[in-house]
Amino acid sequence: MKKPFIYITRKLPDQIVSKLRNEFYVEMWDSEDVPVPREILLEKVKKANGLLTMLSDQINLEVFQHAPSLKIVANLAVGYDNIDIKKANEFKVAICNTPDVLTDTTADLTFGLLLATARRLTEASEFVKSGEWTSWSPMLLAGTDVHHKTIGIFGMGKIGEAVAKRAKGFEMEVIYHNRSRKPNVEKDVGASYVEFEELLTRSDFLVCLAPLSPETKETFKKEQFVIMKNSSIFINAARGPIVNENDLYEALKNGLIKGAGLDVFDQEPIHSDHQLLTLKNVVALPHIGSATVETRTKMMSLCVENLIRVLSDQNPVTLVNKEWLTNN
Repeated sequence: MKKPFIYITRKLPDQIVSKLRNEFYVEMWDSEDVPVPREILLEKVKKANGLLTMLSDQINLEVFQHAPSLKIVANLAVGYDNIDIKKANEFKVAICNTPDVLTDTTADLTFGLLLATARRLTEASEFVKSGEWTSWSPMLLAGTDVHHKTIGIFGMGKIGEAVAKRAKGFEMEVIYHNRSRKPNVEKDVGASYVEFEELLTRSDFLVCLAPLSPETKETFKKEQFVIMKNSSIFINAARGPIVNENDLYEALKNGLIKGAGLDVFDQEPIHSDHQLLTLKNVVALPHIGSATVETRTKMMSLCVENLIRVLSDQNPVTLVNKEWLTNN
């Protein structure tokens, strides 16, 4: 009997892939940091039963039309805005993600980004490395206190809750805005639900952790930055398109807000000549929210488990499109 075929769109460690090779025929794109070319992906899916994909891979109608035997797409991320879920349901393809295993790791990075932006850590590090530090002065690279300030969280999912818990360790006041209230977070963490405009006007640190959707795209633009505090700092560890980057640049340049810490961008990777990267009050990271060895290994292992289960006619562990259970 012919083994099911799995295609992996980015080079992964051998110890991960070996778990699949025992039961399946596996091919893998040979680069870790260069996305698989579209034409190669479309060619490979013609015979694929399973895909292990990255956020950079657009899995849309074109892909599904080229993949008559495709049963599962295991996406190496919590988010799945790179996948057309509606079309996946039409073609009866299971879509799986990697929730939970990266919650604390991403929260660590988010709060670290907040601290780095507030205390100007990357700017200070470069100041020392470039030989500019010649003496001590009272206001040298003076930043902003984090403790006892107000943190506003836009998108109170599991990562938002984990960030809120970390903020409490700094004795911050936690306010949040979400599609629905989270009574458990309010009780366990002491967070307070507020309307969106109040979130903007009260937050000393506004942290974006919402998923990307048609409703959240460009939630943060000129109108929002205008009513934020001039002393506020904006942190985005969610998705780049939730923010209008040109409006953010103008807000930072003109002093509407004090700084920004960004782990995500509208177009990734961001070009080195992007206008946001010219500003000293921007801390920019290369989308590394979940990037620890431990967590990325867990994410890959979860993708592998989902692939094995679906291709063995079992239900996956983390299914995004629940409709698949009834349509399959």
